[in-house]
Amino acid sequence: MSAEHVTIFDTTLRDGEQSPGAALSISEKLEIAHQLAKLGVDVIEAGFPVSSPAQFEATKLCAEQISGVTICGLARANAKDIEAAGKALTPAKKSRIHTFIATSPIHMEYKLRKKPDEVLKMAVEAVKCACEHADEVEFSPEDACRSEMEFLYEILAAVIEAGATTLNIPDTVGYVLPYEYGQIIAKLKANVKGIEKAVLSTHCHNDLGVATANSLAGVRNGARQVECTINGLGERAGNAAMEEIVMAIHTREDFFEPNVTSNINTKEIYRASQLVSQLTGFVIQPNKAIVGANAFAHESGIHVDGILKHRETYEIMTPEMIGLSGSRMVLGRHSGRHGFVDRCKQLGYQLTEEELQTAYEKFLEIADKKKEIFDEDIAAIINDEVRMVEQVYRLEYLNVTSGTGTLPTGAVKIRTADDEVHQAAACGDGPVDAAYEAIRLATGQSPKLDHYSIRAITGGKEAMGEATAQIKNEAGRTFIGRGVSTDIIEASAKAYVDAINRMLTVQTDDKAATKVDL
Repeated sequence: MSAEHVTIFDTTLRDGEQSPGAALSISEKLEIAHQLAKLGVDVIEAGFPVSSPAQFEATKLCAEQISGVTICGLARANAKDIEAAGKALTPAKKSRIHTFIATSPIHMEYKLRKKPDEVLKMAVEAVKCACEHADEVEFSPEDACRSEMEFLYEILAAVIEAGATTLNIPDTVGYVLPYEYGQIIAKLKANVKGIEKAVLSTHCHNDLGVATANSLAGVRNGARQVECTINGLGERAGNAAMEEIVMAIHTREDFFEPNVTSNINTKEIYRASQLVSQLTGFVIQPNKAIVGANAFAHESGIHVDGILKHRETYEIMTPEMIGLSGSRMVLGRHSGRHGFVDRCKQLGYQLTEEELQTAYEKFLEIADKKKEIFDEDIAAIINDEVRMVEQVYRLEYLNVTSGTGTLPTGAVKIRTADDEVHQAAACGDGPVDAAYEAIRLATGQSPKLDHYSIRAITGGKEAMGEATAQIKNEAGRTFIGRGVSTDIIEASAKAYVDAINRMLTVQTDDKAATKVDL
């Protein structure tokens, strides 16, 4: 029996970006979109075009530049949203508008303040309107899992008749458990009039830690599209993780009747995961399934003995399946430009000659400080030196003095985009605090530091340090900055400046931003 296709609908650029602090620039979104296409996703939800000029532009650029993938834009159930989405999607070879409206009693009464018959009418009108502006239309009954089943049957049948070809069933608040979610999909498949004309889709949130399990239960019961994000990014506890969904289907095809498959090139999973982590600043937890640093690590003597004798004793998949090489190439100061450029290409980076030269110069600088440069170091160099957000401020000089019995003091020189130079010095509770206070004085920006962390990118005493700084502006919105250096104080300062730059860039591009959560 031939396997049935499961459409992978990636919403990293829309729902994933709603993770607090995960603000992406337009160029960063486009880079992720290119990697998603390389990964083989079927649909990219590029943004929510009506919410801001930046969202509109990012969606439009994806529609123009990304081929071989359906480009989707989100729209509430009103003409303004739908028309904006349609306009942004005009250049796409294959376009989809994803429109939604809440259907649960609590949402209809307290959020929409509308009766069920009003909501049904709005849904039908929205779908009809969307059909005039895109090749495909997807409809979501927001908070579907807390909606009354009879009303779901009615509204889904109505939107199918109006032209919707994909029906997405969001567990908006991550409330239901796998058996319940599977039953909801099974009941819809059995009771919605005209369901054979449409594809049922899952969209599960991870508030109870079961988003992946719920999504797979949906597939088991007839869903043939899964909405997910790289690394499980998303509002609150996040969404179903794409890499978990795909590898579960790939590894346990025997579980699904009939068998199912996806178009994902699994060897691009690790690269996509690392790219999203680096650009958003969200560090992947070591024990994260599939892509975590410990996912293929074995320490127990019994496990190691078993692995050495026969790999499948303790591994149900191999690192190579997700794009991890068994051996990493190590570069050094004598590797030369050709070796560096070749390794960048192997790692999937598509850099201009100018970007390559910038990265290579930084590589030589780092190579003078540490003997061996690993893949992780190269990725850090490129994302720190090449894939930078707009540099409103650039750290040119840093000096910090600290020690037992000494008041920690930091001095910085900051250059602005207008080529103005600001210098400042300040004291603090420690070297990082002193550096941050000096940066605040030099930039005139005083965001609240919400979270700070530092980690070694690779092992050994010469490892580069990666600092992460999460800040919050006056409106309460969070932004995450990253910085890398062999000097952890310098990495910390660069992370703080990066976070400030992200804050200022997003405030400029995205002043009218509206966030939604299915």
